[in-house]
Amino acid sequence: MTMMLEWTRRAACLGLDPELFFPISTQGPSQSQVERAKQVCGRCPVRETCLKYALDTRQAYGVWGGTDPGQRRELSLAEPRRESVPARPLRGGH
Repeated sequence: MTMMLEWTRRAACLGLDPELFFPISTQGPSQSQVERAKQVCGRCPVRETCLKYALDTRQAYGVWGGTDPGQRRELSLAEPRRESVPARPLRGGH
């Protein structure tokens, strides 16, 4: 697991208060906090990797890869669904 999260050592948020990235809400007064967190992400060299991690692990809270939870839900819904393919042909089928 350590190697898998190696990218976090290069993150722009490293050393910042984690609470900046986990506001109570994404609306109202917390919106300015979300925007500040997204600004940090905007200059991050591992932004895409962070976003992929958040999508892969279904992070429901916080700002990850420059996105808030609502944006990640939209990205997840827009992702094409893979159809399962049988491992071997069915008997008698083509």
